[in-house]
Amino acid sequence: MKKRLVSLLAMATMTASMFAACGTADMGGGSATEEKEPASTEEIDAEAAAVDLGEDTGKVLNIYVWNEEFKSRVTDHYPNYEEVDATHGKIGDVDVVWQITENAGNAYQDNLDAALKGQADAADDDKVDIFLIEADYASKYCDTDYTMPLSDLGITSSDLADQYEYTQTIVKDGSGRVKASSWQAASAGLIYNRDIAKEVLGTEEPDEVQAAVADWSKYNETAKKVADAGYTMCSVMDTYRTYSNNVSGQWVQDGKVVVDDNIMNWVDDSMALVEDKAETTYALWGDDWAKGKYPEGKQFCYFGPAWFFNFCLDVDKEGTVANDGRWGFCEGPQSYYWGGTWICAATGTDNPNLVKDIILTMTTDQSVLKEIATADLDCVNSKTVLGELANSDEGNMDLLGGQNPYAQLAAGAEGIDLSNLSPYDQGCNEEFQNALKNYFEGNATKEEALDLFKKAISEKYPTLTVE
Repeated sequence: MKKRLVSLLAMATMTASMFAACGTADMGGGSATEEKEPASTEEIDAEAAAVDLGEDTGKVLNIYVWNEEFKSRVTDHYPNYEEVDATHGKIGDVDVVWQITENAGNAYQDNLDAALKGQADAADDDKVDIFLIEADYASKYCDTDYTMPLSDLGITSSDLADQYEYTQTIVKDGSGRVKASSWQAASAGLIYNRDIAKEVLGTEEPDEVQAAVADWSKYNETAKKVADAGYTMCSVMDTYRTYSNNVSGQWVQDGKVVVDDNIMNWVDDSMALVEDKAETTYALWGDDWAKGKYPEGKQFCYFGPAWFFNFCLDVDKEGTVANDGRWGFCEGPQSYYWGGTWICAATGTDNPNLVKDIILTMTTDQSVLKEIATADLDCVNSKTVLGELANSDEGNMDLLGGQNPYAQLAAGAEGIDLSNLSPYDQGCNEEFQNALKNYFEGNATKEEALDLFKKAISEKYPTLTVE
């Protein structure tokens, strides 16, 4: 059998410039891997079938993460995992070490970058085996040889056939090889307060609320009704991703930064709603933004995916809208996605068989995925499982008043378009929102705020043209 593993020697010759200090990689106009004509699925599957991983030799499995989410999924759902303490576990004879670094100030990526750049010379027990990435910076890692193609682990397209296509497209390298796998399908929608909907719209039923927010024109009309009744819709920052996921082109085109028309629609729509006191300017995750989780917050909606249900609405806190089961869910003005977490195999791992099993178990085993969906309120990356949940009371959620959101979530996952994804998305999106907040809060004109954005991008990506 032929053994196909990217050599550590190749890794050792990579330059440190592959990783930028900012959240998104500035690849300097190229990628870390040699540009090749994309291989066909048949060619990649043939390579996967020829893989011989040999025996695992590692005594320690190092997993790099930025929070407890994946750890909790493994602890609760991976067979034979034994928890030792908050950062250690065991799988058989292998010690599992969770390298947890919060991503505030880009700390997670900085720590991971340093570890990957030192992988070739690291002691066996210190080698990175698995690390996680998010959508915003997926290409930063997938376009380098620090991540193993899943085919190098012997994973074929048939193993991933039940996953949503976008979850694979987002983590392909230039040769067409899938470099990571996710247990999540992070399609998103509009999460609305049923009590406010009933008062203002005369209904709390998802289909009827959807009709009131079916496009941005109807959303803006509804927002004015909500404001007239003494409520707000949400923060302008909540709606941003819905607009930015539906652009007509990439942020960077031929080396030039381009602000898409739909991004400017967000600016103009948001400012009109701020002036009408129909939306706020609160920063995501802040204390003021979080007041909408409670009835006294008088907020009509949040925009978010399924992970938002479990991690952001404080369902276990008495007195929250979620705890009272008074949220509802509908698609909203435009289909979009938000986030998702992908599992990468680090080149140089000395536990390739275990890494392969973790990836397949956590992202393709339908029984495990169904457990994750029902126990953790997650929208999992399985067409079969979501189809079953959409047609079963198992998909009903107490925090949504017994509503089953899986049909909408599955439809949203099918409709996600990643054709305009680029390595600059995280940096450009963050700086644009930061700059335009000055405009919404009256601290700058629109032109001045746009100039602040251009200045920030010029400093972050000095090789790009910003006009």
